[in-house]
Amino acid sequence: MRYRRFESFREYESLLDTMVPQTESVIRVFDRVLPQSWNEKPRIDLMRQFLLQNRTNKLMIVLHIADNIERELPRLVELTVNFDHAVKIRQSPKIAQHLYDPFVIFDASHYLHRFHYAHMRAAHACHDVEGAQQLLDRHAELWEVSAPVTLARASGL
Repeated sequence: MRYRRFESFREYESLLDTMVPQTESVIRVFDRVLPQSWNEKPRIDLMRQFLLQNRTNKLMIVLHIADNIERELPRLVELTVNFDHAVKIRQSPKIAQHLYDPFVIFDASHYLHRFHYAHMRAAHACHDVEGAQQLLDRHAELWEVSAPVTLARASGL
């Protein structure tokens, strides 16, 4: 197991992009709002490659704020349209919006975990099944209480 802390948004974004090609089946994301990096071509290309590796691969995103996606993240919208069977985005209910620590889980043992969305203190862990399981449980709970986000282009409107 490897675990280390860091304090750089640039490093967080770089680690996220480094972990995607190593992921075998599921990427789970929880954040307050998706940053602009989710509209950059290199990130979307990585996600596309991940989804093309296996038809059963999934990208599951839970956000507190999702109303900016169509306006600010058109590449993510296009990815959602092209892989509607694999990319799902949900919005958390108001009762869950007190949660403030974004994370990304790659499969079931690797993760990035920010300690607060307003600060850039974070941790990166590899082969940490126990730590990842805690985040998996939280993501599953959030997923269950969250509502699907309907994107106009994805629904054909």
